[in-house]
Amino acid sequence: MTGLFIRRPIMTTLLMVAIVIFGVFAYLALPVSDLPNVDFPTIQVNAGLPGASPETMASSVATPLERQFTTISGITQMTSSSQQGSTSITIQFDLSRNLDGAAVDVQSAIAAAEGQLPPNMPTPPTFRKVNPAESPILYLALTSPAMPIYQVDDAAETTMGQQLSMIPGVAQVQVFGASKYAVRVNVDPNKMAAQQIGINDVAQAIQAGNTNLPVGSIYAASKTYTLQSNGQLLNAAQFQPLIVAYRNGAPVRLDQIATVENGVENQFVKGALNNQRA
Repeated sequence: MTGLFIRRPIMTTLLMVAIVIFGVFAYLALPVSDLPNVDFPTIQVNAGLPGASPETMASSVATPLERQFTTISGITQMTSSSQQGSTSITIQFDLSRNLDGAAVDVQSAIAAAEGQLPPNMPTPPTFRKVNPAESPILYLALTSPAMPIYQVDDAAETTMGQQLSMIPGVAQVQVFGASKYAVRVNVDPNKMAAQQIGINDVAQAIQAGNTNLPVGSIYAASKTYTLQSNGQLLNAAQFQPLIVAYRNGAPVRLDQIATVENGVENQFVKGALNNQRA
C-alpha cells in the first residue's frame, strides 16, 4: 500500500493538502457551547451554634469568618447565608487557582478566626469542596413504623451514608431532614419559680452531671489498672434524677421541675414520605 504513495508523489501531495484543507474547514465549523461545562474552584464553609438567631449567626459567626477569608488571594465571589443555629459561606475562586491550595488557605483562615468566634460553639467551622453546578441524582427515603426517627437517622448517617459515599464516582452523600438524637429538657417556669431555681442553675447541673473525662490509671507492682467512669448520661431516664439544687435540706431533682424525654436536636427540621416521618 505504501508503494503506491512512493511511486506517485504528486498524488500523495495533493491528497495531504486536501486533508489539511478539509480539516481547517471542519475545525472552523465546530460548534461552540454558549454555556460550557466549567468547574469553578468552590469551597463551602459551614458553622453551627444551636439556639442562635439568624442575626446572631450573621454578626458573631459569619462576619469574623468573612473578614479572614477576604485576606485569601484569588477569590472572585463570596456569599453567606445565615439561619436559625447555622450559617453557610460559599467561596468561589478564580479558575487559575488550585483548589487544594485554596483549601489550605481556607483552613488557615478558619483557625485564625477561632478566637473571634463564640466560645460556646459545639464544633469548629467545617469546609468542603463543592461544585455549584451539581445536583442530586438519586433520592432514598428511609421510614420505619417501629423505630423512632432518631434511630432511623442514625442508620442513614452512619450506615447507609458512609457505604454510599464509598461507591466509585459518588462525590457527596447528604442526609435531608436529619433528626439527630438528643435528650430534650422542657422546664416548667412555675415549678422553677416555686423552688427559686434559675435556668442557669439547670444548665450548670446538666453540664456538671454529664461528664466524659479521663480518670487515669493505677500502677501496681505487676499490673496496671485503667480507671473508667460512667459519668456520661446517654438517655432521658439517666438525666431525670440529676440534682439541680438543695432546698430546705432536700434535693430538687431535674424531673421535679422539668419534663425530660428522648427526642431530636431540631424539632423544626422534618422529612416525610407518603405522610410518614422519614
